[in-house]
Amino acid sequence: MSQKNYIPKALKPFKVISDYVPAGDQPDAINELVERIERGEKDIVLLGATGTGKSATTAWLVERLQRPTLVLAPNKTLAAQLANEFKELFPENAVEYFVSYYDYYQPEAYVPQTDTFIEKDSSINSEVERLRYSATHALLTRRDVIVVATVSCIYGLGHPQEYYERMVLLKVGESIERNKLLRQFVDIQYKRNDMAFERGNFRVRGDTIEIIPVYEELAIRIEMFGDEIERLTTLHPLTGEIISDVPEILIFPATHYAAGPEKMKIAIANIEAELEIKHREFEKQGKLLEAQRIRMRTTFDIEMMQQLGFCSGIENYS
Repeated sequence: MSQKNYIPKALKPFKVISDYVPAGDQPDAINELVERIERGEKDIVLLGATGTGKSATTAWLVERLQRPTLVLAPNKTLAAQLANEFKELFPENAVEYFVSYYDYYQPEAYVPQTDTFIEKDSSINSEVERLRYSATHALLTRRDVIVVATVSCIYGLGHPQEYYERMVLLKVGESIERNKLLRQFVDIQYKRNDMAFERGNFRVRGDTIEIIPVYEELAIRIEMFGDEIERLTTLHPLTGEIISDVPEILIFPATHYAAGPEKMKIAIANIEAELEIKHREFEKQGKLLEAQRIRMRTTFDIEMMQQLGFCSGIENYS
């Protein structure tokens, strides 16, 4: 088993596949956009009424520039529409969809008059969550990536380098102790569940380990002979049908908030320092209930992070 700080990205070129070609004002618009972008201009506007082919023009622009592209949309509906259009135009490239995974979200609240604390309540769409992880996985493993997103992409997701460095690289023929491999999966927030085999879980059957990465629809089977990885295959998680054999594969963490022991130690120290400042501030203002509440909640979260590596609402500390 080896960990690498750098994995070469796939360098497949962007290629528009369409029965149509630029027409009308589109060729001139594309040429002007390319020239201005290559000159280093940052704020450029492409004008056009509905139905004039702005999405197609943007696709041909990406093909000309050959650059990874982020497309921001004002809402999930338009983002989904744009993602589908770009997938049709770039069938050989990675077109990813990155939006908020909440179907329903109620933030936590505190009513001091009645000393009532309302817990955060939310409902997460598991498929949208998978697509978010798929987007970050694509960005780290290839260059021909278009991410269509809403403004949720600007919120912190932890440190990309930390996420990247905690991946697990599996190669056929490499040696690793079975229990060490299982510990590595647990360290990057995968859960062992030999009964319910679903995304983010792994199971063990003798010398065979199966895992479903959070960003994949297919499972990965790791067949070991002693301490050697004998075979790696992708398979359908429900039917068990083997899809393909692979010589090597990367398993990225099951959460964007991945952090090693040193980073976690520093983060917890910073959280504790900020807690003391806020706690003293509440006490000076005579807000004793608020002071007690914030200490109880933050202390509980810190204990969870120390024990499990994460806590509910960890994004609040990112």
